[in-house]
Amino acid sequence: VRRPDLCSSTPNQVLGPLRTTTPACILNVPSEANYTEQLPAGLGARLQEAGVSIPPWQGRPTSTLEKKKRKPHLMEEDEPSGALLKPLVFRVDETTPAVVQSVLLERGWNKFDEQEQNAEDWNLYWRTSSFRMTEHINVKPWQQLNHHPGTTKLTRKDCLAKHLKHMRRMYGTSLYQFIPLTFVMPNDYTKFVAEYFQERQMLGTKRSYWICKPAELSRGRGILIFSDFKDFIVDDMYIVQKYISNPLLIGRYKCDLRIYVCVTGFKPLTIYVYQEGLVRFATEKFDLSNLQNNYAHLTNSSINKSGASYEKIKEVIGHGCKWTLSRFFSYLRSWDVDDLLLWKKIHRMVILTILAIAPSVPFAANCFELFGFDVLIDDSLKPWLLEVNCSPALTLDCSTDVLKRKLVHDIIDLIYLNGLRNEGREASNATHRNSNIDAAKSDRGGLDAHHCLPYESLSFTSRMYNKDDSVVEKAVSVHPKAAPASQLEGEMSGQEDFHLSTKEMAQSKPKIQSRHTRHKTLMPYASLFQSHSCKTKTSPRVLSDHGKAPDPQAGNFVLVFPFNEATLGASRNGLNVKRIIQELQKLMNKQHS
Repeated sequence: VRRPDLCSSTPNQVLGPLRTTTPACILNVPSEANYTEQLPAGLGARLQEAGVSIPPWQGRPTSTLEKKKRKPHLMEEDEPSGALLKPLVFRVDETTPAVVQSVLLERGWNKFDEQEQNAEDWNLYWRTSSFRMTEHINVKPWQQLNHHPGTTKLTRKDCLAKHLKHMRRMYGTSLYQFIPLTFVMPNDYTKFVAEYFQERQMLGTKRSYWICKPAELSRGRGILIFSDFKDFIVDDMYIVQKYISNPLLIGRYKCDLRIYVCVTGFKPLTIYVYQEGLVRFATEKFDLSNLQNNYAHLTNSSINKSGASYEKIKEVIGHGCKWTLSRFFSYLRSWDVDDLLLWKKIHRMVILTILAIAPSVPFAANCFELFGFDVLIDDSLKPWLLEVNCSPALTLDCSTDVLKRKLVHDIIDLIYLNGLRNEGREASNATHRNSNIDAAKSDRGGLDAHHCLPYESLSFTSRMYNKDDSVVEKAVSVHPKAAPASQLEGEMSGQEDFHLSTKEMAQSKPKIQSRHTRHKTLMPYASLFQSHSCKTKTSPRVLSDHGKAPDPQAGNFVLVFPFNEATLGASRNGLNVKRIIQELQKLMNKQHS
């Protein structure tokens, strides 16, 4: 039986040496007796509990028809005895980013060929568009999809505004102050008009600014910024938001942050935030007197890379229109900004945003979702959520974009770190409401929560195992690949621009005042609520149990939810949003005290 969390390589050793790529292998043994003898004491029973079946020796050759009907990557029983390792298979379509295919091939995966292979003979299907619910239902235990159903509630601007408005009404405005005042057109047209003229009367001659965005479009298409009501024209589904007219400027250029967030499951809810990311700049200096200049007000790379100033060396910014997050936070620290506090606020924003849709997301196994959160920082260091993107762009347009290669590597490590997830009791509850899901789960032969290899104790700062678990850990540890040389060259290239522009920093000090936190390293990104005392090696899990903590880190991905035992419990057996909100409020009060 093919298990993504078990690996072997020689006839005399069932659990083989460490791999430097995704743990993917095929386990085959000549006899049940020999197999049991080769296992460490007590491990055989534990593997069986985890769902690893030990097939008895059949003692006969296998027909060609039987071979064709088998699940992908099973060894033929008439082959020589011993274990055989075969590569994982990824499936793509015309929308799959080139960097994803490149990374998977680099890791030793094979590309799926529908002409030569069976329809189910793949392990990961990665594409830009979402999957139909029937595709989720029919997913096999050895397969993963890169989208989760129901996430358009987060990535459509109008749906996001409605869900955050509901959360603000349910749990108070103090937690949800990170979203600008928003109106969904055409339903909120009357409310917007009343708000516009009321504010204009209060401000007198002072102007107010608004931004109008199409609900479904991306990459800055169809955006209108206006101050005078006569310039406001809407003929489709749009949202109208208060325009943040006091953004944090670097060298007098507006910027926003692209934060990468990976949700490995909604039931139970598990959220990871990437410690590196992008800072995207407008390529012309910020100017409220000219609202029609997209190169000064919009930070979308798809717009600014076609601007006349893109190739120029700009004040402080340097060449192009992107920085890495590490470079941005390094710049903030040079002005005595408490960048760690800002990072914590961003993490909290991510959790609260995903909580807005998590209870209504349908159950689906063996899938994950990569989001791109666009966050704007104002000149008082307050983060504002602009929008959430599904399938964030993974194109490599400049040297800074090389970080996306490492991002894809770390996503693969993260998915196989948590194993082929089983959502246990949540799935069982869901099946009572949906017979189709029940049938699909039965087809997959899902494991119950008690079938996983248990940890000796729950710990968010260290990983503790009993004797047998240590054996498994040693057997299946995976060492992430080192950053490619091209990535290091790209980062060095970006640092050159940084050093060239430091002379102009004195003229571009941000208008902010905050405490400076001393850091020992350049990238001091700890988990939001507590520091993990150890950086664990990437090790595949059989599944994430209802009573066990997810792994704290995989590559540059850091676990931000659940963040303590209370939120861990509140995310199992149904999502207790009220309890989670209470824990977040406790945390905020502790940070402010």
